[in-house]
Amino acid sequence: MVSPMKRAFLAGLAAGGAALVLSLVIRLTVGGVFLPELAAQTLFTLTPGSVESVAVENLRALAKDSAFVGAVIMNAVLYGLIGVVYFRWRGLSGTGTRAEKILLSSFLAYFLLTIVGVALFFTTQLQSSPVTLPELVVTLVPPQFVFGGVLIWLNGATPPVNPSDLCTVPAAKGKKSKKGKMYSRRRRLFIRNAVAAGVGAAILAYGVSILLKPGPPKGPATAPTAFLSQTVTPTGQFYRVDVNIFPPSVNASSWSLAVSGLVSNPMTLSLSDLENMTTVEQYNTLECVSNFVAGNLIGTAQWTGVKLKDVLTNAGVQPSTQYIIFKAVDGYSVGIPIERAMQDGTLLAYEMNGAPLETEHGYPLRAIVPGLYGMNNCKWITSIEAVNDTYEGYWQQRGWAEDAMYQTGSSIVIPGNEQVDSVFGISGTTAVDLGIVPVAGLAFAGDRGISKVEISTDGGNTWTLASLIDPLSNYTWVFWTAQWNPPAAGQYRLAVRATDGQGNVQTAQINQPFPSGATGYDVVDISVSATSAT
Repeated sequence: MVSPMKRAFLAGLAAGGAALVLSLVIRLTVGGVFLPELAAQTLFTLTPGSVESVAVENLRALAKDSAFVGAVIMNAVLYGLIGVVYFRWRGLSGTGTRAEKILLSSFLAYFLLTIVGVALFFTTQLQSSPVTLPELVVTLVPPQFVFGGVLIWLNGATPPVNPSDLCTVPAAKGKKSKKGKMYSRRRRLFIRNAVAAGVGAAILAYGVSILLKPGPPKGPATAPTAFLSQTVTPTGQFYRVDVNIFPPSVNASSWSLAVSGLVSNPMTLSLSDLENMTTVEQYNTLECVSNFVAGNLIGTAQWTGVKLKDVLTNAGVQPSTQYIIFKAVDGYSVGIPIERAMQDGTLLAYEMNGAPLETEHGYPLRAIVPGLYGMNNCKWITSIEAVNDTYEGYWQQRGWAEDAMYQTGSSIVIPGNEQVDSVFGISGTTAVDLGIVPVAGLAFAGDRGISKVEISTDGGNTWTLASLIDPLSNYTWVFWTAQWNPPAAGQYRLAVRATDGQGNVQTAQINQPFPSGATGYDVVDISVSATSAT
C-alpha cells in the first residue's frame, strides 16, 4: 500500500507536471516566465568563465541543455514537496469545500514559487534583465491554479494526512475494497503518466527543435568536392551560442534602436529606418570563443545591413569616445573599441544568407564585428551607447578576454575530424587506402586573413605547403587542399598549421578556450591500409 505521504508527493509531482506544461505553453506563446528557464539563466549568470569553458568543452551543447533539464526536474520535485506540505497542513487545520482546497493549494504553490522566482530574478538582475518582475508575478498565476485543481482532483477521495494515518491498517478486502484498490491503481498509473508527460513535455519542447534541426548532406570522406562546395554555412546549420534557453522573440513593428551616450545627435531608429540607409552585403565567418581546436562552433554566412560607422556618424559620435556598447533585449551587453566600430567591415545586420535574421540568430538586428570572437557580435540589439572608457560586457565580467581577437587556427576536415565534419556533413574516417590521399581543411584568423597553410604527415617534423582556395571575403575562413602519397601502409600523424596575413605563424602551444580562445595544432592519426577498407 502506498503511504499517504508518498501519495501526496506523487500527486504534487503529477499536478506540478501539468503546471509546468501550461507554464511552458504560456512562455512560448505569449511570453513571460518559465521558472526552470529563469533558474538555468541564474546558474549561467553565477558560473565563472573558467568553469563554463570546461563545461562547454566536455559537454558541448549539453552544457546548457543539462542545466535546463535539471532545473525542470528540480521544479517538478518542488511541486511534489508542496503537495506533501499542503496535505500535512490540511491535516492540522481541518477540511473545507473543494473550491476552498483548490484555492488554498494554489495559493501555497504560488506563494512558495514566487519567493523562489523573485530570488532568482534579483540574482539574475545583477547581470542582466531577461524578464520583468510584473511578468514574473503575473505569469506564475495560471499554472498554480492548474496545480491546485489537479492536486485536489487526484486526492479527492483521500482524507487529509494526519500522523496517525501512517499507522492505519488497510481495510479487509471485499468487493468494495477491490474496487477501491483498482481505483487506487488507476490513480497511481495516472500520476506516473502525468509526471512523465509533464516533465517530458517541458524537456522535449526545447530538445525537439535540436533533434529535428536539418543537418548537412552526408558525403564520403574521400570526396573533398562535398566539403569545398560549402564555403557558406546554411542558416539552419549555423551554430548558436548565447545565454538563453529560448531565444527572445522580438516584435519588429514595436522594436527600435536607441543611439545615445557621447553623441551630438541622440536618435531612435526603426528597422525600416535602417533598411533605407545604404545597404552592405558582406561575407563573414563567426567563431565562438568557447570553440576548441577543430571544433564545430564556427560558420560563415552572408550578412546584409548597414555600416555601424554610418549610424555613429549620423549620430555625431564625439572624439572622446573610447568604446561602443551594445545592449540586447535579453539583458546581454558587450563593448567594442571605437576603432573597431568605425571600420568599414563592422555591420549592423538585419539579414542572413539573403533572408531576415532568424530569431535564434538575433532578429531583428545584430552586430557583425570582423576580427573579434562571436561574443562581441551582439544579437537582438536594442541600444548603442558611446562611452569614454573601457566596458566590461557579460562574458568579460566572468573572466573572458576583453580584447577578444580571433586566434589564428586551422583544422583538417578530410581525412575525417569528427567535430569539424559535423559542420560540413563529411563522414569522418581515419582509415584510408594506400595511394593518393586527398587532404583538405580550413584556416581562419579573423580580419587578418590567411597567407599560408602547411601540412605535416610525420607529426610536425617536416611541413609541406597546401593550396589555398580564394576566400569569399577578407573576413572569412580559407579552404585549403593537398595531396598526400603515403610511402607505405602503417600509422601516420597528420598536422596542420596556418600563417595569417600579417606573417604570424599559428602557435603550437595548447591552450584551452578560456579566456582568449583555444590554440594548438589540429592533429589527426591516420591508418593507411594496403588493401581496401571494409
